[in-house]
Amino acid sequence: MHDGSGRIAVQNLTKRFGAVTAVQNLSFTVEPGSVTGFLGPNGAGKTTTLRMLLGLVTPTAGTATINGRRHHELGNPARVVGSVLDNGSFHPKRTARNHLRVYAAAIGVPDQRVDELLGLVGLAPAADRKTGGFSLGMRQRLALATALLGDPQVLVLDEPANGLDPEGIAWLRNFLRSFAAQGRTVLVSSHLLSEVEQTIDQVVIVSAGMTRYYGSLENLRKSQQSRVLVQPADASALVTALREAGIDKVEPTSDGRVAVIDSTVQQIGDIAAKAGIAVYGMEEQKADLEQLFFQLTTPQYSGAPLPGQFMPQGAWGGAPQPYQQPQQPYQPQPYQQPGQQYPQQQYQQNYQQPGQGPQPNQGWGGQQ
Repeated sequence: MHDGSGRIAVQNLTKRFGAVTAVQNLSFTVEPGSVTGFLGPNGAGKTTTLRMLLGLVTPTAGTATINGRRHHELGNPARVVGSVLDNGSFHPKRTARNHLRVYAAAIGVPDQRVDELLGLVGLAPAADRKTGGFSLGMRQRLALATALLGDPQVLVLDEPANGLDPEGIAWLRNFLRSFAAQGRTVLVSSHLLSEVEQTIDQVVIVSAGMTRYYGSLENLRKSQQSRVLVQPADASALVTALREAGIDKVEPTSDGRVAVIDSTVQQIGDIAAKAGIAVYGMEEQKADLEQLFFQLTTPQYSGAPLPGQFMPQGAWGGAPQPYQQPQQPYQPQPYQQPGQQYPQQQYQQNYQQPGQGPQPNQGWGGQQ
């Protein structure tokens, strides 16, 4: 039941629970063919936003749509969007196969699809085991299989890597990239940027229910600023020499060194040598994405209570810039060559290759 779109649009979304505002004026879009990370610390409003998108919570204001429609307007929603918000909704005495068959019957999917998905997520050896004995990682796999039953064009996952071991995380990353490469849409939430950094194309970072950054991961990387910490014989003389050479982002540090932003060790060394200033050491530093993430999600970063939306100017300081809606939709590059079949044959074959994916009788996220 694909209409060729699969676009998620969140516009001015707000949700209040009494005196608590969980989500405030949140706006972003997720385009088909991409994996979008929905990131923020615990309590940032991520799960509440996803619940509004999936029709489980009624917004106080604003809209959240899939293919231009709210969730209850999709007809048979499971054929359009698959979701995992909670991996604990399994009857403990029901087997994995029977659990999937119940959901398959509810949405009009043949039982053959159940066995295909058990193989896809690596649960075929445990298909007839009761879910009450599953590890957290195995429950994550079964929840993902449930979300995929209707062969949806949109996949919405809340913390899907929780409980997975490194092998399981690598498999999940490859699966999501391949799913998006078929022109489908993936929105995945996490409170750790490092957990999804290698998976996502674009990112929505939220804190206190508001957008802090929205755009491509590459642009977020470009917003980083490097700096060099210099230990000179005369700090004030070096600052003067650097500024005379046109390097203005310079300031002394509390330990007697000089911090120089967006300049190379070679540039600084040449200027110091020309000015006759002895240099006893230089240390080049570069903020990583995780540092940027923490700055964007910490209220103190703005120097005041979080007033609205902004984008970072740099990891080492500077006034935040106003958030602006991109003028053109983000166009990710395809992860795989087009024309590959989705998904059973391709992924099943990958699972049977030695050394790839979970092996029989091994848990994806812990002991079985």
